[in-house]
Amino acid sequence: MARMLTYPQIDPVALQIGPIAIHWYGLTYVVAFALFYLLAVRRLHHEPYASVRGPGAWSRRDVEDMLFFGVLGVIVGGRLGYCLFYKPGYYAANPLEIFAVWRGGMSFHGGLIGVLVSQWWFARSRGKPFWQVMDLIAPCVPLGLAAGRVGNFINGELWGRPADPSLPWGMVFPQSGSMVPRHPSQIYQFLLEGLLLFVILWFFARKPRPRAQVSAAFLIGYGVLRFIAEYFREPDAHLGVLSLGMTMGQWLCVPMVLAGIGLWVWSQRRAGVAHA
Repeated sequence: MARMLTYPQIDPVALQIGPIAIHWYGLTYVVAFALFYLLAVRRLHHEPYASVRGPGAWSRRDVEDMLFFGVLGVIVGGRLGYCLFYKPGYYAANPLEIFAVWRGGMSFHGGLIGVLVSQWWFARSRGKPFWQVMDLIAPCVPLGLAAGRVGNFINGELWGRPADPSLPWGMVFPQSGSMVPRHPSQIYQFLLEGLLLFVILWFFARKPRPRAQVSAAFLIGYGVLRFIAEYFREPDAHLGVLSLGMTMGQWLCVPMVLAGIGLWVWSQRRAGVAHA
């Protein structure tokens, strides 16, 4: 029988200065936004951004403004998405708790909606094509997601489902209430929707693509990889497994993948008409 690993019980507080506590999870958000900025600036050297001249030319200032709006979208959308998708009854009865973000509770899918809205506003205010904006953003997101999964692991949250005791990397999370070895699903998601998706999108986006196709690849890629990872992640205790044996995370990925496929088809047809 393989020796089981045990979660190392990492202190979630990275630095304490008097009454001020700096949490590792908060630092992972800072890392995520910094990675986005560095990658987005690098994307300005890719096509079609590098060849745009005149009033519509792309600059670092555009990236900075996109990041500012994006941060707002992630925080507001992520929080509201969690409240609406995962605990609507609780927050309907306790509306002021929606603002208690320090107690945790963020949804990727809600954050995605928030980013879409914020970048639509950015594109409209700057006179830039919306899907050109989203195609710049898409490959820059996965490494930030990877940073967030590191934060989940440090917090000892979102642990996986019970694993075969012989699994070499099966890990016991005492905070789960049992000493059963589990899949370290935070690490799975770090590798899948973080590193793997980044590599796929970054190399795919380096060559000129029809507008909106990179965004479509992100929606499909994330949706599929997150759907797979959910089979190893413990469902939310208050929701459990929903209809068709799928979790809430998987159900939210279904419209995401379908939207990605639809966007890909639309992008291909649009490109075909443009070259006809």
